[in-house]
Order: sequence, then structure tokens, then C-alpha cells
Amino acid sequence: SWTQWDKLFEGGRGPHAVKISPYDPERAVWVVDDMRQQVFKFSNDGKKLLMTLGVAGVAGNDDKHFGRPTDIAWLPDGTFFISDGYTNTRVVKFDRNGKFLLTWGTPGTGPSQFDTVHSVAIDKNRRLYVSDRGHSRIQVFDENGKFLDMWPNIRQPYHIEMSPDQFLWIADGVTNKFLKYDLTGKLLYSWGTYGTFPGAFWGVHQFSVDSDGNLYAAETFGGRTQKFRPARGADRAKLITPVPLMGRGTN
Repeated sequence: SWTQWDKLFEGGRGPHAVKISPYDPERAVWVVDDMRQQVFKFSNDGKKLLMTLGVAGVAGNDDKHFGRPTDIAWLPDGTFFISDGYTNTRVVKFDRNGKFLLTWGTPGTGPSQFDTVHSVAIDKNRRLYVSDRGHSRIQVFDENGKFLDMWPNIRQPYHIEMSPDQFLWIADGVTNKFLKYDLTGKLLYSWGTYGTFPGAFWGVHQFSVDSDGNLYAAETFGGRTQKFRPARGADRAKLITPVPLMGRGTN
């Protein structure tokens, strides 16, 4: 544990997301703390705090503040995007050094409008997929915030991830299913059921897959993390493709 950093999270409820860029050979650990209104970047061993974005405990919607940020995703060159979030209704773009570049999104029901911007993912063509959780949909943008597409009728997309083979996987917190979509918005496959017994789900809030293909699912209402190993002989099309251990580029 990294107890030396406990002071950074005092007064909050703990991190909302913990992620590593698939393009970073140093495997820096990013922590998004929605209640403290901050995003942190740590060295992989936890010894160094490399970057801090946002002001502790101070909400805002300018270039130096967040309104309960929720998630982060990267481009191969290290440019990154923050979904912001529970209070704000926007996506924020930064360069690899944390310099603010641009933002987009407003409250409302139309294109580029959001209600709970809860997760973000990026495909190999630099398109952003944004979980508009309160509106039960995914919105798609180019890297500069131009609206491209909208996928409706997804009950509550809690968390989304782009697999290396370019499918968008969604954890739906209401149906308690994992959903596999192609990049045109076509649903290809789903699995999962509600419950508190092993193998069932109750509100998967974040998930990830390691280099061996093991799936880790963290449940907000179930209060647990479950690990799933690929079954021997499993149909590979029904598994979330693992990210290579050292990523696919440099940061």
C-alpha cells in the first residue's frame, strides 16, 4: 500500500478510477478522485507524485478545476482526456505534460450535451467514446470534440474500455451485463446476470483486463472485486482482448 499518500485523499470517499496508459512503458499510475476534485499521476512503484491536476476540494469548470472528474483515456503521444463528470458535463483535453488544451460539453439532451459523463475510451483512429450515463447512451467525437455519432438505449453505461482489437466493451450498471459493441454501434454480444453470488454482478463500476486475459470487475453495490480467468477453449470473440504488458507505443 502507498500509505505515504493517504493525506491526498483525506475527506473524500477514495479514488473513483485507477488506470495505466497502454502506451506508457514506465507504467505510471493515474488516480482520479472525484470528491477531492483532482487527478494524480504517480510512478509505478508509488514513490513519486509526478503530476497533480485540479485544486483539492475546490470545484470549477475552468482550465484549472474539475467538477467531480470520473475517468481518463490517452492517445499514443501521451495526450489525455478527462471525463468531468458528476457535477460538470464536459470532456477536458490535456497535452502529455498536463497543459490544458480544450474542453467541450454542456448540460442538456442533444449531441455534445451530457448528464453524468462517467467514462471515456479512445480507438486507434483517435475517436473518443464517452459514457453519457444519465442519458443511457454513448457519444462519439473526434479528438477535438467534433460530434460524430450517438448510440442510444444503453441502460446505464458505467464504465467503457476499448480493446486492442477495436471493440468497445461496456459495463452496464442496471442490467449487470458486459456488452460488446463494434465501432458502428452494433451490439455483438452480452453476458452477465444480477446477484451477489460468485460470478454474478451488482453494479460493475470499473473493470480491466491484464496481459494474461484475466478480467477484474469492481462492483460499487456488491462491494467487491471479482477475477475471471478465460476458460480453456473459450470462444476468443467472447473475451475482452488483453492489453500487451508494455503497451503499444511510447508516452
